[in-house]
Amino acid sequence: MPWIMRLSGFFSVAMAMIIFSPSLQSFPPAEAIRSSSNLQQYIRLSPVDPFSFRKAPTFRNANEYCRMGLKKTGGVCDPSLVHVAITLDIDYLRGSIAAVHSILQHSRCPEDVFFHFLVSETNLETLIRSTFPQLKFKLYYFDPEIVRSLISTSVRQALEQPLNYARNYLADLLEPCVRRVIYLDSDLIVVDDISKLWATNLGKKTIGAPEYCHANFTKYFTDGFWSNKRFSSTFTDRKPCYFNTGVMVIDLAKWRRFRYTKQIEKWMEIQKNRRIYELGSLPPFLLVFAGHVAPIEHRWNQHGLGGDNVKGSCRDLHPGPVSLLHWSGSGKPWLRLDSKQSCPLDSLWAPYDLYGDYLNNVQ
Repeated sequence: MPWIMRLSGFFSVAMAMIIFSPSLQSFPPAEAIRSSSNLQQYIRLSPVDPFSFRKAPTFRNANEYCRMGLKKTGGVCDPSLVHVAITLDIDYLRGSIAAVHSILQHSRCPEDVFFHFLVSETNLETLIRSTFPQLKFKLYYFDPEIVRSLISTSVRQALEQPLNYARNYLADLLEPCVRRVIYLDSDLIVVDDISKLWATNLGKKTIGAPEYCHANFTKYFTDGFWSNKRFSSTFTDRKPCYFNTGVMVIDLAKWRRFRYTKQIEKWMEIQKNRRIYELGSLPPFLLVFAGHVAPIEHRWNQHGLGGDNVKGSCRDLHPGPVSLLHWSGSGKPWLRLDSKQSCPLDSLWAPYDLYGDYLNNVQ
């Protein structure tokens, strides 16, 4: 299968063989969501248990060009940095740590990657420093009260978590000197050089993401939305396509200029009163940006690996090359691996898991 060859050596032969058995198939996109499964039934993470993760190795992946980066002293405003934003919380921490680990392992210049961690817990810095001693990062506190009154009930309680909406406020939270950022969900791994995604040409667009124009776009909004001209006319003169908000390149300078946070909040307020969609943080992004997205290769979001939003059934990769694997949907790889009910592709996530002695325990 040609797409296996395009993994470009990121996985071992043993792991790649797992993918040969299922037949490749395309499937409807699923929103990148925060799982409502109770992670605590498998692991006991708490603010007083900061050493649950093994220390990651130090990665020096390239040549003299990268080693020059060690001398840089520009801090977060250094224009040569690659900026990546990820949320951190107790229930999802294991996935976030694995995502960071994967980015460092495959980056040509890991010293040039700066992580912006969005948190609602203020005591996670020690854990991050002990796990990644040389990591360039900063924690940004996101107050849940900022968005709590705007969140409406959803098809799943997990979609109602305030931190799930922190991506809407990146332009406000991050320093003004940070003019571009890659936003990533916590249930994914990157198996390519993140600087390639960083180099995306957004043109005049504010965000870039892999688009899926074959998807049934109407299903993301209620009949009441489509029957109301005031609402449905928002897509007039636009060709809206679905995109997954778990992987986005964002021009923060343009976002700030056009005050997109306010536009998203406006749609969330309408949702509270009129019920125009059933999902969580995705539809407001579609309302504001669908049809105005810089397309990125699908290899940068091989999403839906967590199955649907209810059962979390096993799924295969999309046909094509792979740079990022995304377990969007209700099935998370760490939960399925711990419960001995894993899917074949979950084994590709496991090598990046730094929780405790997990790898030793499953051998």
